[in-house]
Amino acid sequence: MARRMRAHVQRLLLFLAILGPGLITASADNDAPGIATYSMAGSTFGYAFLWILVWITVGEVVVQEMAARMGVATGKGLTDLIRERFGVKLTFLVMLGLILANLGTTAAQFAGVASSAELFGVTRYIAVPIAEAAVWLLVLRGSYRYVERVLLVLSMYAIAYVASAILVKPDWGEVLRHAAVPTVRLETDYLLAVLATVGTTITPWAAVYMQATVADKGVRPADYAYTRADVVFGAAVGNVVSGFIIVATAATLFSQGIRVQTAEEAAIALAPLAGRWAEALFGVGLLGASLLAASVLPLATTYAVCEAFGWERGIDHRPEDAPAFYGLYSALIVLSSLIVLIPGLRLFSLMWLSQVANAVLLPVLLVMMLQLANDVRAMRTWRNRRVSNIVVIVLTLLVVLATGSLLAS
Repeated sequence: MARRMRAHVQRLLLFLAILGPGLITASADNDAPGIATYSMAGSTFGYAFLWILVWITVGEVVVQEMAARMGVATGKGLTDLIRERFGVKLTFLVMLGLILANLGTTAAQFAGVASSAELFGVTRYIAVPIAEAAVWLLVLRGSYRYVERVLLVLSMYAIAYVASAILVKPDWGEVLRHAAVPTVRLETDYLLAVLATVGTTITPWAAVYMQATVADKGVRPADYAYTRADVVFGAAVGNVVSGFIIVATAATLFSQGIRVQTAEEAAIALAPLAGRWAEALFGVGLLGASLLAASVLPLATTYAVCEAFGWERGIDHRPEDAPAFYGLYSALIVLSSLIVLIPGLRLFSLMWLSQVANAVLLPVLLVMMLQLANDVRAMRTWRNRRVSNIVVIVLTLLVVLATGSLLAS
């Protein structure tokens, strides 16, 4: 009995040691544009949007597990493998699309910082520079383990959204029923909201970041079961939090006929319906999510570009040993924060364009990942199983069809 208990404790400690990439990536997916999307979905469609999150979770687990498995099997990042398999020209085009998409999305995170700060009476011209400096110093002065611990702490922002949903006292029976029973609506707004939800949950940068961090962390094949558990756990937690955001807005705003388009609108609208605590918790959640994503997104971009062109990369390197890595990271942080401080800039348009760029890039990346994950020479016994291939193919086709509908509309 004592031996069995020690074995369970050892497995738990090993899982906690490996825990990180999956939870951080999934939590960062619930960024400022994501929270805005879920707030809009909850206030516009009520609980009828919850079932979609269940199926999106399946797709996210498959894609992220595939990226993590390639990182363990090859010891290389995704863009490193893309360069080796598809050549420099195609890699350059993919990197260009990733940089543009992630620059816009990172700017949206600093916009989230600005919005949450203004909810508490702090001007963006103070909040954004402080956030910029904090995010920059985190990576410049920290080791991989230190940075990972800080990002894991930032992932705790999710508690604020769970608490805000509980405060509004929804009908949990209705919540569970809508999560289990699909409600399909062939309306333009509904289909666009579905695309936005897919685009903010399953993203190119998330797959790149997942594989890069698993490879950088040096996860051994023998310990991969724990990394896979981290991926599943992270995706489940991230999308449960998304569900709580929908529940909080559906139980209050939808029932009152109030529609919102941004997270800050949702926070302000919650105050007279659910109290100032609900508004404050929503604002705190937005700040935590924005800071987490503002740290992770530039890292994902920097890892991808440096891998693609064979430059030294990694947080454990000193700045003088990896100048391209730290230079690109700094440039992304500075440019993104400056964009947010431009007077009169329409941040909604910026967020929309970055989401479109992600939606266009995602199918291309998924096709490349499929070919790499089924490569006998690179993956050997770690190749994809048939179920994973089917899920990714269906997901790719759905994203292509939805993106075509979005561009046509």
